[in-house]
Order: sequence, then structure tokens, then C-alpha cells
Amino acid sequence: MELAHSAFLQIKLFKGVLSATYVSVVDVSLWEPRTEVGRLVKEGKIRTIDEVFANNYIIKEPEIVDILLPGLRQELLNVNLVQRQTHAGERNQFQAVVAVGNEDGYVGVGIGKARQVRQAIEKATREAKLNLVPVRRGCGSWKCSCDEPHSVPFVVRGRSGTVEVTLIPAPKGVGLVAGDVAKAVLRLAGVKDVWTKTRGETRTTLNFAFAVYNALRNTYYFRV
Repeated sequence: MELAHSAFLQIKLFKGVLSATYVSVVDVSLWEPRTEVGRLVKEGKIRTIDEVFANNYIIKEPEIVDILLPGLRQELLNVNLVQRQTHAGERNQFQAVVAVGNEDGYVGVGIGKARQVRQAIEKATREAKLNLVPVRRGCGSWKCSCDEPHSVPFVVRGRSGTVEVTLIPAPKGVGLVAGDVAKAVLRLAGVKDVWTKTRGETRTTLNFAFAVYNALRNTYYFRV
């Protein structure tokens, strides 16, 4: 009972603390790259995040994102207390879901688990940066012809677990017609107007967030 009460207090303390705050930028002088892409970034041979995706490089170090996207924002979507059965008994951990984005065409979602809430959030933020993807935006609604990148260019679908999300282009001024979790991910991606259609257990924040993330990632998916 005391453990559950302590866990509840930690969740209440941290939930929403990181909402809409800027991610700290890494000190380049102290960073020692471990990958070729990281070395190219530190040497200044790669100056923008667009170059990374244009050359199909894989981001394996979160410092790359910190340097190339200094205005990155993050939002804590959910924190839960989870349990895992081991030989020694039940092991309690915190599970955090974090979304990151620059509100201008890049977004990522990550999950982290740890014994402490802060460590779980840090792990989730690190994974979200590694999962960063570009998002194609446009004006795909026949009711709007402004040609501004305020919505998705066409209908896209994303799935995670039992949750399936469909993003439908909306005219300018409609806003984000979606649930709170979807709104956070869409806002960080830079989408301002969209209709959504969902199926499955959307109360599961993890699957809901990743379904929206997968739908946004599919804006650059080509089927041959």
C-alpha cells in the first residue's frame, strides 16, 4: 500500500511537468560521437536534419537531434506504474510515454521504463529522438485551396496494437479534431488542421500515440 501511494505521488508530481518545454541542447565540446553520422555532424559536414534523411542515415545518437534541431520541444503524454513478474517476485517500474517535435515537420514518440519517474522520462525522451521522422504536410482538402502546409496532403492510416488511426485532410480553420493524445503528437509535428477517425482501444495511451505517429510517418511512405 505504501509503495502504491509513493508511486502515485511521483506520478502526480511529474505528470505535466515537461509539457510544452524545450529540450536542453547537448554541449558539443563534451560529446564524443560513436557513429559515423555523429562524427559527420560534429565536424560540421552535416548541417541540417534534412541531410540526414535525404541520405537515408540512421540516427543512433540523440545528440545528433539535439544539435541539428535546437528548437525541439517535448511533451509528456503519460506515466504509469507497471509490474513484471520475476523469480524474486513482482518488480515495479514506471513507464513513460514522451513525444518530441519541432512543430515544423518533424516528430518522434518514445517509451521508457525505470525505477524512478525521472529516469523513465529521460529514457522515453532519448528513444523519441531516435525515432524522429519527417512529416509531409500540405493542403489536401478539396474544401480548401490555400496551398499552405497546414494539414496532411492525403488520407493516411497508422496502426499500433488494436488502435488504428486515420488522418483526413481538413480545410484551414478546422483545427485538430482528435483526442488529447493525438492532438499533442499532431501539434508537435506541425499539423494544424485535420480530421481523425479511430478504431480500437484508444484509452491505451501508448498504442494511441504510436498509431498517430505511424500515420504521420506514412506521409512519406511509397507503396510499389
